[in-house]
Amino acid sequence: MINNKYYSFCWLLVLLLIFNSQAKEKPLKVFILAGQSNMQGTGHVKTLPHMAKDPKTKALHDKILGEDGKFLTYKDVQISAISAKSVEKQGALTVGFGSGLTKPDVCGPELAFGITMYEKLGEPILLIKTSWGGKSLAVDFRPPSAGVASYGKNEEQKEKSRKASGFYYQAMIEHVKKVLDDPGKYHPAFNKSAGYELAGFAWFQGWNDMVNGGVYPNRYKPGGYDEYSELLAHFIRDVRKELQAPKMPFAIGVMGVGGPTKDYDSPRYKGVHQYFRDAMAAPASMPEFKGNVSAVLTENFWPKDIDAVEKKKKAKKQLTDEEKKLLEIGKSNAGFHYLGNLKCYSQIGQALALAINEMKK
Repeated sequence: MINNKYYSFCWLLVLLLIFNSQAKEKPLKVFILAGQSNMQGTGHVKTLPHMAKDPKTKALHDKILGEDGKFLTYKDVQISAISAKSVEKQGALTVGFGSGLTKPDVCGPELAFGITMYEKLGEPILLIKTSWGGKSLAVDFRPPSAGVASYGKNEEQKEKSRKASGFYYQAMIEHVKKVLDDPGKYHPAFNKSAGYELAGFAWFQGWNDMVNGGVYPNRYKPGGYDEYSELLAHFIRDVRKELQAPKMPFAIGVMGVGGPTKDYDSPRYKGVHQYFRDAMAAPASMPEFKGNVSAVLTENFWPKDIDAVEKKKKAKKQLTDEEKKLLEIGKSNAGFHYLGNLKCYSQIGQALALAINEMKK
């Protein structure tokens, strides 16, 4: 006769083996990050001290720079990135996947995005980043279902936009599919029998559309950017269809250069910037995207303290030694690149990851 305790133990062992087997066969979670120069990112590591000074971001800072003064590397988070002139870079996530992919000390939102998502999931993940500076949604990233672009004051300009129409949309899709055709090449933890899951898409773009009066002639009026909302809705639908991921969570990084518009001094820019931000965020409120598209207001992470000192400097006012030091540790690029402030880029990446994770729930 079999002892009941022994019998129970055997069943427990079987269940544990089944559980472990299932855990090992989880599909590899894949996240796509796409956009223009601010998705590329210009956050120089020299601005890390500014990040460390703020109690709200000190913990995130410590996940980038170790106590030994060396940058941390996350082997369970692999990234494949493509950028200017089709430069491609892949490997374990760490600093150096920012603008151009050729600078070892520049980062974008991808770093904090990957760190945050890995913490939330506790399992290997793969990031696919496709970003090119100075590109618009109206022309360069134009989705197929929106038709061919045709903008300009004359036929020559219109023909130029037609030829460029959707080029970077296709380049983005081609790179994503290239990686997904052979995930094991990009992540050693990929299990062929378990496959992969397209678990989220982060979109961070907008500057070139916002400043384009040719495409948006009524941009200084309410509703002047309605076409951008329509294009972004097409973009979301087309990407999901192309990649066969109908409900893939989609996070929109809403342009926030300059911070909240309520703090603006210029009525002119206050209007146009807010109109564009509203247009960017609009798809998240569309009924068809309820619960699977989210808008992240990046204005909330604008480095106000650095901006205030920069404005004082431009006004040719005398800076204190403390203000000079603040600029040294807080700025590494122009205003339209979020001042090259890594604290800002990291908070944006973190927020995009949290938004996608919340939608997945």
